[in-house]
Amino acid sequence: MRSGKYLFTSEAMTEGHPDKVCDQIADAVLDEIYKDDPNARVACEVMAGMGFIIVTGEITTKTYIDVPKIARNVIKEVGYTKPEYGFDYHTVGVLSAINEQSADISMGVTKKAPKDVGAGDQGMMSGYATNETPELMPMPIAYAHKLAKKLSEVRRNGTLAYLRPDGKTQVTLEYEKNKPVRFDSVVIAAQHDPDVEIEKLREDIKEKVIKPVCGKWLDKDTKYYINNTGRFVIGGPVADSGCTGRKIIQDTYGGVGNHGGGAFSGKDPSKVDRSAAYYSRYVAKNIVAAGLAERAEVQLAYVIGGTGPLSVFIDTHGTNKVDPQKIHAAVMKTFHFAPGEIIEELNLRRPIFRKTTVFGHFGRNEPEFTWEKTDKAEILKKECGLH
Repeated sequence: MRSGKYLFTSEAMTEGHPDKVCDQIADAVLDEIYKDDPNARVACEVMAGMGFIIVTGEITTKTYIDVPKIARNVIKEVGYTKPEYGFDYHTVGVLSAINEQSADISMGVTKKAPKDVGAGDQGMMSGYATNETPELMPMPIAYAHKLAKKLSEVRRNGTLAYLRPDGKTQVTLEYEKNKPVRFDSVVIAAQHDPDVEIEKLREDIKEKVIKPVCGKWLDKDTKYYINNTGRFVIGGPVADSGCTGRKIIQDTYGGVGNHGGGAFSGKDPSKVDRSAAYYSRYVAKNIVAAGLAERAEVQLAYVIGGTGPLSVFIDTHGTNKVDPQKIHAAVMKTFHFAPGEIIEELNLRRPIFRKTTVFGHFGRNEPEFTWEKTDKAEILKKECGLH
């Protein structure tokens, strides 16, 4: 219950987590296709297990891609490069089982003008923004991703050379009156070489990962759980199978707000599961950036083949500074919700998607993440009469 004092938790993963390996392969397939065929239809699913990768789904394209080569390259770049890991890019078996997209789906999507492009499926998508961080993201998931990124960084740059690719992070924040005040606990699970002493690993991660990232939010009562069982040598797909789309909460807002239900990775933007989820974040972020509300959640809904949304729902959780109907009217006047127009406005027919798969699809102020722009904030302020 969000009142008084409460705790809230979010988690994130490094690029070596089995599910994230699969997400990266799926979006690497999409990116490779998009280099030559930006109008391709891609719905790629990947599964990883001990010694194998399965790549399947429905893909319609005029270009050729080498699926095993793409999969092995991702595994290599992730860091599974040594036989002693039990899973490495040299020896992994890659099975490809891909079909073309159903003609029944394609006929609802294949149109000429952007405003006439239909949604690739039915469904609802949610976007969220809050002013509790500079990125306008919920603080728990923002810091869980920062910790995961730092864990990856100290492995890759040799600061903690004994680390291996798999890893997870988790943070629990204490809130008072809906404002974050401190970190109650930090959880790190870091795969490592067998010869490192657990106490050294715990001290290293506390000093080299947690403190540089979390800083002032830590206090004398913050609890640390670093490799809580005492050992994490066996990891990656050897320890647990992986699959695309199994980490949708860490991909979005860490459990804050709602989730539409659809996963992102491996899907081209004609799938509104992805493109409309990005656009709903774009709308929500601009509402908050405009100062119309402290928090905003936007839900969009579509029917297969539909050229516009069935509904546009906006919830400011009681933090709105102007009448909610004014916010809704300003959003409907300012933004364009046809699937084809979303694709055009966010420039989504580009090979940009593998980068989204690790450290979050949102809250990233990088050129590829066009849905993170706040270029409509001033327009919304004007429409709502804020100066």
